[in-house]
Amino acid sequence: MVSGGGAVSSARIAHYGEGANQYERIESLDGQTRYVYRHNDVIHTLWPGNRVALVEQAQALSGFPSLLQGSIDRLAEFYEVQPQGSERVAGREAHVLLVHPRDGHRFGYRLWSDKASGLLLRSDVLNEKNEVLETSAFSEVTIGVKAQFDSVTGPMRKLDGYRVIRPTVNSTRLEVEGWSMRQLVPGFREVNCVKRPMESPTSNAQEASSEPVLQTIYSDGLTYVSVFIEPFSPARHQRSMRTAVGATQTLMRRQGDWWVTLVGDVPPATLLAFANALERRK
Repeated sequence: MVSGGGAVSSARIAHYGEGANQYERIESLDGQTRYVYRHNDVIHTLWPGNRVALVEQAQALSGFPSLLQGSIDRLAEFYEVQPQGSERVAGREAHVLLVHPRDGHRFGYRLWSDKASGLLLRSDVLNEKNEVLETSAFSEVTIGVKAQFDSVTGPMRKLDGYRVIRPTVNSTRLEVEGWSMRQLVPGFREVNCVKRPMESPTSNAQEASSEPVLQTIYSDGLTYVSVFIEPFSPARHQRSMRTAVGATQTLMRRQGDWWVTLVGDVPPATLLAFANALERRK
């Protein structure tokens, strides 16, 4: 379950491991029916109501219940971790940790990890006043169940009758595409940069933009910022705006002949710092 900004969403998650192979199934329990199946780095997202399937490679992002994207040592440069005792979550005993940012460029966290397995059971995102912006948590957890690999790989093979979208994603670098970051926000590093189409999977195929979007992802090891750059279109890009839903901030604005969108679970000033540092070189 994820709650924040007055919105609540829930999902049923199954995760299996066999050696180096990882299998995951996520079923959305709210709104439009959606299933996500992952086998290692291959992800299939299915919308049965629209008969649409999106097939893509996993990107360099982590989310609940797997947050950490870097080493513990690097994390300690920008966050202070304080043990807060023990509590029960989803019927299981958990260690509680308060992760406090060492500067104003990032949010804080309160984390509950299962004592027996280390699984993250709950995560609260906290603002500078330690107020909860967003909560991600399990309401029920069963560990050690018999693996059901076919419940993941079966639906990934059975795509008859679906409109299958396989976006072409090309690795690149910001500088190669004629852009640069004059100065990175302290602690953040570039972890991925690609050119990709931005077709909405549930829209008509004719509605897809003909121009690929440049996406660059930055991370401090615990959170992330995504920067999207695309040609400016007066029909689609009518006004600059900032929005916030839970911990997720979004900033959209025009920069010359381009439209820039920044998204991340960071304070608004951090997104603005990224936007102001972005520079067109050619």
